[in-house]
Amino acid sequence: MSFRLAAYAVCTEDGRVLLARCVSPQGESIWTLPGGRVEHGEDPFDAVIREVAEETGCDAVVERLLGVDSRVIPAAERTVPGGPDHQNVGVFYQVRITGGQLRPEPNGAVVESVWTPIPDVVCLPRSSLVDIGLALAQTVPATGHVGPVPVGGLIQH
Repeated sequence: MSFRLAAYAVCTEDGRVLLARCVSPQGESIWTLPGGRVEHGEDPFDAVIREVAEETGCDAVVERLLGVDSRVIPAAERTVPGGPDHQNVGVFYQVRITGGQLRPEPNGAVVESVWTPIPDVVCLPRSSLVDIGLALAQTVPATGHVGPVPVGGLIQH
């Protein structure tokens, strides 16, 4: 089984959430939260700030830890054919944008970042990370954990 530790930013403001649109090498487009892999020896707190800057061009500060999500993606549902089952552990932070200007990620997969009205999110092809992050931000569960998010339709791993 492969494993990934990642940190994700849930930036909400005036009923909107900051989303990043990624395009795969095959041309598939999906919306997700700014964030990504925690490098070896890096604190997830620092990683989320770095990832927001890299992917969106914006400066950010962490306001609070929202929660941690761990899910196993079966090999048959992964976008990489022939790969093993995969465990993703995501650390979700409530983040506030403090400066900078939205722009595409230089030499990266994020082609745009957009403030999106939260009610419009359900109409977007998106990563399950978006639904997990919004559920954590809206409910702020004491345990820091939300139930499983069904994957299918417009929601992907």
